[in-house]
Amino acid sequence: MFEVELKFAVVDADGLRAQLEQLGTKWSPPVFQCDQYFAHPARDFVTTDEALRLRSVDDEHILTYKGPVLDRLTKTRREIETPLATGPDAVRSCHETLVLLGFRPVRRVEKWRRSAALSWQKTAITCAWDEVPPLGVFVEFEIVTDDAGRTAAADTILALAASLGLTQSERRSYLKMLIERDQHT
Repeated sequence: MFEVELKFAVVDADGLRAQLEQLGTKWSPPVFQCDQYFAHPARDFVTTDEALRLRSVDDEHILTYKGPVLDRLTKTRREIETPLATGPDAVRSCHETLVLLGFRPVRRVEKWRRSAALSWQKTAITCAWDEVPPLGVFVEFEIVTDDAGRTAAADTILALAASLGLTQSERRSYLKMLIERDQHT
């Protein structure tokens, strides 16, 4: 499966949230997500544009591989998610296993996320409203599809963004933005 995504820094939070609610979004309560990213022992993920992430939300954990971005307009990439057992022991064991295999922890990314489902042009879109200290607030639109649906998914998300007046997508990951920020402070 492929994740087709666009992310935008939010300038007018109240205005954008009102526009999205007029389209039918109903936001979930915020959940705290803690993402630990890892560097591969033999490949440079920065060069290959890949990522390995261990996400924790309360006692639930998911190991995610993100492949290289495949498109210049959206962040379309292969994504493989592997749910882990629940509880703190599961995330500790996975972290330790990755380190023993030679993976190196790079940085944690912490955020508060609200999610919503939206139907736009007869397509289901997942929306995320992220508060990422100290970067700010972002909105993401995502469609998960097979290879045959990638172009249609990208067109749908681009049309939604244009209808909301969102023109400057943020192609960098939160990880990359935080690392760049760390290097300049």
